[in-house]
Amino acid sequence: MYFTGFADEASIGIEGQIRATLELGWKNIESRNIGGTNIHDLPDGEFDRVAGLLENSGVSINCFGSAIANWSKLITEPMDSSLAETRRAIPRMQRLGTKLVRIMSFAVLKDRAPHDQMEEERFKRVRELHAMFHDAGITPVHENCMNYGGMGWQYTLRLLENVPGLKLVYDTGNPVFTPDYAKPQPWPRQSGWEFYSHVKDHVAYVHIKDGIWHEDSQTQEFTFAGEGHGDIRRIMKDLLTRGYDGGISIEPHLAAVFHENQKNRKESAMYASYVEYGRRLERMIAELRNEIQAGQ
Repeated sequence: MYFTGFADEASIGIEGQIRATLELGWKNIESRNIGGTNIHDLPDGEFDRVAGLLENSGVSINCFGSAIANWSKLITEPMDSSLAETRRAIPRMQRLGTKLVRIMSFAVLKDRAPHDQMEEERFKRVRELHAMFHDAGITPVHENCMNYGGMGWQYTLRLLENVPGLKLVYDTGNPVFTPDYAKPQPWPRQSGWEFYSHVKDHVAYVHIKDGIWHEDSQTQEFTFAGEGHGDIRRIMKDLLTRGYDGGISIEPHLAAVFHENQKNRKESAMYASYVEYGRRLERMIAELRNEIQAGQ
């Protein structure tokens, strides 16, 4: 098992992202934004510079946190942008030796019922994206975020049934804040443990974030791992017991939230919270390993 993280939550620039990673003693970054631009959208010259800095530092990009088929892409519109992002991502991933890419299954259609989400079109498109990456020797992993597959574990299983070979990145924090569309209205928030329990055989990668949903105010609060309602300790203990040997990627959302305007971020607070989050998670994993060894 190895640690990694969305280092754009430590620093906007690649230099700070590398520095935070090395301070933690880690060797990997899950790359999303560099200088405010997704790694698959960087100009060629800037990508070359980033690749050189990574090579000189000894830090690798283990996963592309792409925007492909994500919550900003509608299934009712052509998939041109996601196809273009895929075509740009593949040669860059091959150059960096990156084997994982995070994808999604297009945004939830708010004006349609849960059972009327154009499933067949989604399955067709995700199959196409999966094939493009698979043919290039890259593993796409689907995240349970604000997309069709994130509507509930039943939706993820239907996606897996219809996209043979697709693997998952399970995000521990997203169920805390996401309606469970498989249940009657008013949709309650999802149970992280319930979601994980039904999809765990397909999990190839894990995102760690945590938080609390305040039902009275309909607001979300992000916390350190294990301090919220994401069932992280229980999920991580189960993964370790099952012999999980993949990546554990932190996405703190404490000082920096990916959807925020970057001008509202304070670099020093981002950096400090990212490093502290990583250290606390390492301590949690060590405690869980000790519990498992002690038969607790």
